[in-house]
Amino acid sequence: MTRSASELTRKSKRTKILYWVLTGIFCLAMLMDGMAGLVREKTGQEIMRQLGYPVYVLTLFGTAKILGAIAILQTRYYTIKEWAYAGFTINFIGASASWAFIGKDAGFMLPPLVALGFLFLTYALWKRVEALKRTI
Repeated sequence: MTRSASELTRKSKRTKILYWVLTGIFCLAMLMDGMAGLVREKTGQEIMRQLGYPVYVLTLFGTAKILGAIAILQTRYYTIKEWAYAGFTINFIGASASWAFIGKDAGFMLPPLVALGFLFLTYALWKRVEALKRTI
C-alpha cells in the first residue's frame, strides 16, 4: 500500500466512525422522541395543543420518526435512507415554522433548526463515506 492509499484508508475509517457515532446519537434521539409520541407523552400533548394541532398527530409523528431512524440506520436500501433524511428535514422545518406561525420567539424555533443542522451533518458524512467507498 502506498502512503496516499494508507492515508485514504485512515481517513475513510475516521469518517466512518464519526458518521456512525453521530448518526447513532441522532437516531437514538429520534427513537426516543418517536416513542414519546406513540405513548402520547404529556408534554408532547401540551405542545400539540399550543401549536393548534390535534393530539393524535403525536402517533403519526412518532411512528414516522421511529421508521425514519430505522431507515437511516439500515445500510441496504439507499433510496429509503434518502427519503428518511428528506422526511426529517420536512419535520424539522415544519416544527420551526409552526412555532414562528403562532408568534413564538427564536428560543422556540431554534431547537428544530439545530436538529436540522445535526441531520445535515450526518447526511454529509454519509455521502462522504459512500464516496470514499468508491475510491478505495
